[in-house]
Amino acid sequence: MDGQFDYVIVGAGSAGSVLAARLSAAGQRVLVLEAGGSDRRFYVQMPLGYGKLFYDPSVNWAYRTEPDPGLNGQRDYWPRGKVLGGSSSINAMVWIRGHESDYDDWQAASGASHWGRDAARAAYRAIEDNADGADTWRGQGGPLHIRSGRDPAHPLVEPFLAACAAAGLPRNPDFNGARQEGAGLYQLTIKGGRRNSAARAFLRPALKSGRVALRTRAQVTRVLLEGRRAVGVEYRWKGAQHQARAPEVVLAGGAINTPQILMLSGIGPAAELAAQGIAVVLDHPNVGRHLNDHQGINYTWRMRVPTMNDILRPWWGKAWVGARYLLTGGGPLSVSINHGGGFFRTDPSLERPNMQLYFQAFSTLMPREGERPILSPDPFPGLSIGLSNCRPTSRGQITLASADPLAAPRITANAFSTDHDVNEMLAAVKVLRRIAAQAPLAPLIAEELRPGPGIRDDADLIDDFRQRSGTVFHPSCTARMGADPETSVIDADLRVRGIAGLRVCDAAAFPTLIGGNTNAPAILMGWIGAERLLATR
Repeated sequence: MDGQFDYVIVGAGSAGSVLAARLSAAGQRVLVLEAGGSDRRFYVQMPLGYGKLFYDPSVNWAYRTEPDPGLNGQRDYWPRGKVLGGSSSINAMVWIRGHESDYDDWQAASGASHWGRDAARAAYRAIEDNADGADTWRGQGGPLHIRSGRDPAHPLVEPFLAACAAAGLPRNPDFNGARQEGAGLYQLTIKGGRRNSAARAFLRPALKSGRVALRTRAQVTRVLLEGRRAVGVEYRWKGAQHQARAPEVVLAGGAINTPQILMLSGIGPAAELAAQGIAVVLDHPNVGRHLNDHQGINYTWRMRVPTMNDILRPWWGKAWVGARYLLTGGGPLSVSINHGGGFFRTDPSLERPNMQLYFQAFSTLMPREGERPILSPDPFPGLSIGLSNCRPTSRGQITLASADPLAAPRITANAFSTDHDVNEMLAAVKVLRRIAAQAPLAPLIAEELRPGPGIRDDADLIDDFRQRSGTVFHPSCTARMGADPETSVIDADLRVRGIAGLRVCDAAAFPTLIGGNTNAPAILMGWIGAERLLATR
C-alpha cells in the first residue's frame, strides 16, 4: 500500500469517519484502518439494540479498569466500540454539544479561535440535519440527521418533566440552543428508525467517492517512524503483519487506543516505556495522562404504572415490540432508552450547569465483575433517574500493561479522587429524590428501591454512590491539545509535538472534558480537524 494515500487514518469511529469524509471530499486519498468489523448488524442498526452490544466482544473492546479506591475497590467496566462507527455504533445516541462555554475553555487551552464557541456553533450547524429545522442554533441539510425532539416519548416523560419543573428545573426545548439548563427531551442520532452512527452518516457515503479505502479487522500495532517523522503504520490483518505508508498519519482510535498506540511506538513517558522494553523515541510525559471521564449513578423506583420493563422482559412483549419494529420501524426498539433528561446546578452561584440528568422508563441492575454480563429489565415496573457530573476534577491515566500490542492497556480511572467530585455528587443525588417527591410523578411511585429509603445520611449516600456508580462512557483528554507543551501532547492543529507527520484527532485530543455527552464533540473534532489538516499540510 506504499505511496497510494495522502493520509492513513487509524480508527473508523466518530472522528475518524468524519475525517475520511471531509478529506476525501477535498480530493485527498485516504486509507482507514479499523480494528473492528462491519456495522451492518441488526442490533447495531436497531436503536435499542445497544443493550445487546454492551458486553458483546465482537463489537466492543470491553475494557476493565484497575481496582478503583473511589469505587470501593471495584473494577469498572468500560465498553468502547470496536466496529465501524466506533462508539457511535454502540452508544445511547444522545446528541449534546455541551455548554457553549466549554468551547471558550477549548479556545483558551489551545490558544486558537478555531476551537472556540463561534467556530463550534458554525461547525455544528453545518454538520446537522435537524428534523426540527434550522434556526440560530440548529442546522439543517448537513450530513448527520438528528431525530426530532418533538417526536412522541414514553408516557412517563411528561410527569418527569413536570416534576422537574416543580423542583425548580424548568422545561428546556433544546439543550443545544440558547441555554443548556433545564429538563426536556434529548435529540437523538436516529434516522428512519435506525441508528445514525458516524459510519452511516459520513464514512459509507465517502466510500462511494473512490478516494477512501477501508480495511476492517486491521489492528494497528505501532506508528512507523524514520527518526522523528511518521511515515506510516504497522498493523495486524488476517494473522499477518502489514504496513501502510502515507505522508500523514492520523490517530483516531479514541481516548484509550490512541495513547496506547503512541506508547507502543515509543512516544510517551520514557521510564514507563523503558520498563516495558520499548525503545524510547520521544519522552512525552503527557501521553496517557489527564484522563477525564463523567461518573454516573441511577436511582431506581418501583412504579404503580407500567414501564418499559413490562413489555421488554416477557417473551411475548419482546415478540410484540420486535414484530412492530420489523414491520413499521417504530415502537420502543426505535429509540434510545434515554427518553429525556436535563442539566442543573448543585449550587446556584455556579455560572453553568455541573450535573446532567438521564430519565429512563426502564430499570435494570448493572452486573458487577464476575456476575453474568447481561442487561435484563427488572421483574417489576421500574423507573430510573440517573445523573452524571459535567466537569469532574478527578484525573486518571492510560498506561501500558504489556508491550504486546494486542493486550489491553491499563486504565486507572481514579473516580471520585477529589473532595470536589465527592461533594458535588453528594449534593446531586439529593436532587434526584427531590424530583421524585414532586407531583405528578410522586403518586405514580410505589417505593424507592435503589439505594432505598434506609440510605439517608451523607456518609451512607457517599458509600452508595462509590459502590454503585461508574463511567457514563465519556473518556477523554489522554493526548490532549494545548498551547502549553508542558501540559499537552498536540498543538491546536492536532500535530504531535516532536514528531512530524503525526496527528491525533479524537476524544483523546479534547483539551478539557465537555459538559455533556461526548459523541457530538468527537464528531466536531473530526469536522474541524479535517479543516486544520488541509490548512497545515
